[in-house]
Amino acid sequence: MELFFRRYGNEGDQPIIILHGLFGISDNWVTYARRLSQEGFEVFVPDQRNHGQSPKSDIFNYLALTDDLFDFIDDNEIEDPIIIGHSMGGKVAMRFTLENPKLVKKLVVVDITLKAYGPRKQHLKIIEAMKSINLKEIKHRSEAEDQLAEYIPEKKIQLFVLKNLHRVDKDEFEWRLNFEGIEKSLKTMFDAITTSVKYKKPTLFIKGGASDYILLEDFEQIKYNFPNAEIVTIENASHWVHVEAAEKFYQLSSGFASGSPSWYEKMLNEEGVDVD
Repeated sequence: MELFFRRYGNEGDQPIIILHGLFGISDNWVTYARRLSQEGFEVFVPDQRNHGQSPKSDIFNYLALTDDLFDFIDDNEIEDPIIIGHSMGGKVAMRFTLENPKLVKKLVVVDITLKAYGPRKQHLKIIEAMKSINLKEIKHRSEAEDQLAEYIPEKKIQLFVLKNLHRVDKDEFEWRLNFEGIEKSLKTMFDAITTSVKYKKPTLFIKGGASDYILLEDFEQIKYNFPNAEIVTIENASHWVHVEAAEKFYQLSSGFASGSPSWYEKMLNEEGVDVD
């Protein structure tokens, strides 16, 4: 599958691939990617299948998403990338890296781990909310926002979902997210990664302190498959840690990617950041 992607920076610089999460879109990461590109990185931000401007498919599982990433790297002749993945994107990144450890220079996993997860009510609410909106009756984006509020009270989640609403012309909107295809396969998106393979290169796990996606009991499995992993918690941030604590997240992830000798020591002294 040929994925739509955004690219920033100069050809020949150290490549970074950023993988968004479920219901996400490459546009969510534009500011971050542009900033990275100014520090000597060539940054690729694809829309994963059934998201954004990439093709839609009834096949939606981690095997397909991991194959998509392999093809994306091959098609764009990307060598030795650093991969950053949030949530679903983090699980794709982990699977790809454990299957192809020689192809990845460094790995950053944002608020997700290897274990199986039970269904999340919020995911079902988002799909229900999107299905409830009759796009033929919507003339202004604010109308969709008002209707979403009936299902999703959190403003930040409303805006996150609305990133997927695209104006076709003056009088018509469409969802770029294939929520029908995602809904059919949603249960498969909570599978565990089970392998004895170890990725021994530098790895960083970033956890939101207010999120329950990574728990203390998960650290042992992380350290087994990623023995050189650092696990860092940004306090008071939710699952969307890269949005709620954008500057701390940037300093942490960019410092790790660049290999700055002081990045680790700096994080030890950073208020609101815990290193495990």
